Amino acid sequence: MKVRSRINSQPHFVPTAEFRVERSALDGRRLLPSDFGSTSQLLDRSPSVMLSAVIFDLDGILADSETWWGQIDAKLLAEYGVTYHGEHHQNVVGVSYRLAIEFYKKAFGLSAPTEEMMRRRGEIATEFFANRIGLFPGVREVLKELRQMKLRLAVATSSVSASARPFLDRHELTKFFDVIVTGEEVEHGKPAPDIYLCASERLGIPADACLVVEDALPGVAAAKAANIRVAAIPDTRFVDPREYEKHADYVLGSLKELPGLIRHHL
Repeated sequence: MKVRSRINSQPHFVPTAEFRVERSALDGRRLLPSDFGSTSQLLDRSPSVMLSAVIFDLDGILADSETWWGQIDAKLLAEYGVTYHGEHHQNVVGVSYRLAIEFYKKAFGLSAPTEEMMRRRGEIATEFFANRIGLFPGVREVLKELRQMKLRLAVATSSVSASARPFLDRHELTKFFDVIVTGEEVEHGKPAPDIYLCASERLGIPADACLVVEDALPGVAAAKAANIRVAAIPDTRFVDPREYEKHADYVLGSLKELPGLIRHHL
């Protein structure tokens, strides 16, 4: 593992037309050795406020769902006459339903109402989350360990309530969380900070006493815009983890490394 020294200014994130996150001005940082672990990277940043809460994204962090979203969107787009094979997955991963649908409409020249397509996407996703999508290994054990550490826990997901809440219930995870915020509960989805600010407020914990756990760059941008520290867990099946080193405070190899990060560095 490597420790990175951070420049004083906070990174500024701006989504492009493809809803990606632009590079921040964090070049020239010095690399130092560390003994935290072989699969993680930590930005050398000593928090001034003790950690009190952890806020989890759902897709790609708790739910092993990213491999399924191509199929969900293929089924959606087929209803509008489009043959889709997941080729634009990187353009929509981690963003709100509205941004995803607006991207697809532009990419494929669709004129269907955005609200209609958002509703249908939610219906299709609900079926997939109810019957097909599973958990990443070790999720329950990690949540139980964090609870034993007296941390408050929340979920903040772009997914709609109709898919997210039954998924958490089916996998017996709901009991671990004090707060669950879903995509339709906020006006502006990721990469805007609304959903993480909402989760922090409902937890009753200041933003700087929270840690967000994310797998997607738009989600990292949302947390940083909310002034919340971020531990990123990039899914190397779909993304280059080196991109996350430019934006997140911590980069982990798996969720199982999270308790160790919190014990030794937060």
